[in-house]
Amino acid sequence: MAGRRRALSAGVALLCVLLVSPAGCGAPAVRDDTRTEVQQLLDRRGRALVAHDAKAYRATGGAVTYDRLRAVSLAGWTYEVTGLRRSGDTATADAELRYSLSGYDTAPATAGRTLDLARDAEGDWRVVSDRPARRSAQQLWDQGEVAVVRARHGIVLGVGQSREALDGFARLTDDAVPAVSDAWDGEWSRRVVVLVPRSLDGMAGLLGSPASAYRGIAAVTTGEVGGSRRAPADRVIVNPDAYGVLGPTGRQVVLTHETTHVATRAHTNAATPLWLSEGYADWVGYRGTGRTPAEAAPELARAVTEGRLPAALPADGDFGFDGDSAALARAYEGGWLACRMIAERWGEARLGAFYRAVGEHRQRAGSVEDALERVLGTTPEEFTGQWREYLRAQLG
Repeated sequence: MAGRRRALSAGVALLCVLLVSPAGCGAPAVRDDTRTEVQQLLDRRGRALVAHDAKAYRATGGAVTYDRLRAVSLAGWTYEVTGLRRSGDTATADAELRYSLSGYDTAPATAGRTLDLARDAEGDWRVVSDRPARRSAQQLWDQGEVAVVRARHGIVLGVGQSREALDGFARLTDDAVPAVSDAWDGEWSRRVVVLVPRSLDGMAGLLGSPASAYRGIAAVTTGEVGGSRRAPADRVIVNPDAYGVLGPTGRQVVLTHETTHVATRAHTNAATPLWLSEGYADWVGYRGTGRTPAEAAPELARAVTEGRLPAALPADGDFGFDGDSAALARAYEGGWLACRMIAERWGEARLGAFYRAVGEHRQRAGSVEDALERVLGTTPEEFTGQWREYLRAQLG
């Protein structure tokens, strides 16, 4: 289940100066040399962080971020000052942070940041604090010191987690990546970045959303839809509260599901319905586990046995996290069984080809219809009818 970026005309600014007091135009304008000084300060700060040069970093101001990231290998860390407000010897800078994890990000991840600054005794600017910009999501280091466990097929970054817990996620990652590669024959990085915050609230902070939206959701994947080779790596963000109640098979299914989203990202876009992207990820997750449809799709099985056979494949709106949890489960289960049916009747290779054929489109209209005809030789009406019969046979 798989984050992004203004100008005042000189004429308007001059008019404001002429017609009203400076207070009426907002904060006093910042001289260009001050902005340049702050930008240069942040440039030095970024270079010191990447080089793990503690002395140079502390010379630029507070070292909380450095201390929390000392175990993380960074390929880049730069700020671009986008706004600056000064009041005497203090200032507040708005900036866009671009950073990349060594070995994983082929392009920088971005984040909006707000930095408070103050002049020291020598008159030089220093950073006092660095926090998420208004309406921007937190980054993992905002929540505490980041611990790192390196797996063969990925990296696990955690806050407030034991080494044992992070080692467990590393093992799950090392099982998930080969499982996905065995099912998905498309090109992908075969590496995963897993973020494990302290709690559900930490997960919500990383996603910039209320915790209530993710209660009961074990993990989500964030990334660039239709991601290219030049993009930051997808992040699998874990909800440790929900993950903790899963058994061993459930934990593996979830991480393999999320890893499938990483693998299929380049072929997933606005043309891809959620029943296909989520159903395919579940198909890979359950593949080889031996779980029967009744075991893996209990909510849909209950509906079918009660005579409530779905009339249509799940719509995108059925996958909302903030609705009825049973309805959400039925949506996932319905998508999984649609993909399972394709794999059984047309073959696993054809299922992957169907997924990619849908993603060849750039908009939803006609994407599924075209792929059904070209790859599976059927129509939406016929396919839906076959799926409904498959549900009846597997779950009734």
